[in-house]
Amino acid sequence: MSPIKKSGAAAALAAHLSYQAGPDELRGRVIAITGAGDGIGQAVALAAAAHGAELVLIGRSVSKLEAVHARIAALNKAEASIAPLDLERAVARDYDQLADALQRRYGRLDGLLHNAAILGVLSPIEQYDVPTWCRVLHVNLTAAFALTQVLLPLLRSAPDASIVFTSSGAGRHASAYWGAYTVSKFGVEALMGILAEELEHAGTPRVNALNPGPVRTRLRRQAFPAEDITRLAAPEDIVQPYLWLLGPASRGVNGQSLDCQAKR
Repeated sequence: MSPIKKSGAAAALAAHLSYQAGPDELRGRVIAITGAGDGIGQAVALAAAAHGAELVLIGRSVSKLEAVHARIAALNKAEASIAPLDLERAVARDYDQLADALQRRYGRLDGLLHNAAILGVLSPIEQYDVPTWCRVLHVNLTAAFALTQVLLPLLRSAPDASIVFTSSGAGRHASAYWGAYTVSKFGVEALMGILAEELEHAGTPRVNALNPGPVRTRLRRQAFPAEDITRLAAPEDIVQPYLWLLGPASRGVNGQSLDCQAKR
């Protein structure tokens, strides 16, 4: 069954591809982003800050997060904080400490973007390395579940909170050799749909997913090393659908699994 719900469907399937955020569209919103150190996570963080949001930059590499933090500070539009978290190795107390820190500093959370992911390997199931399988499922799916669970009280404290999962075409159509990555993204789609239904009557947070499509990222290069990257969208080219879901323009949209790029 598709995770797409009727709630906001007509608007969602049209508005997000043509959306252009206003200058202060996200002003006053506190948005946490995993995988904020590079790629799509970095691009969305910079774009959200440019439109007034306060950012919580979550990632494994402190040096990368600091570089993004410096670029946000240079915009002179909004503040950002760094929250180092290794999703592969984090334990319950690490998640609790992050939630406590956000509670003390902000008292709420208006947006949560799950963007961190790893590819693992492309291999037949028969030969797939079990530890790699477990690592990919943990980083891409279990960590997103755990972080969502611990941050839900903060998201409920905001009047119009939004959770966005970064999905993938691999999470909608199974292909040979994509192993744990595809399984994890199918799981992300399912987690989004389950959570959207569970929270639908509460009104907040709303929960949706976005498939970036082919984008110039490190993960994409690992999967397709011979690909001509000049034919791919840059991360900066696909940020507007993320801003749409994280901001007030998509209020009421829930349970949608959308694409950042129009199908060719």
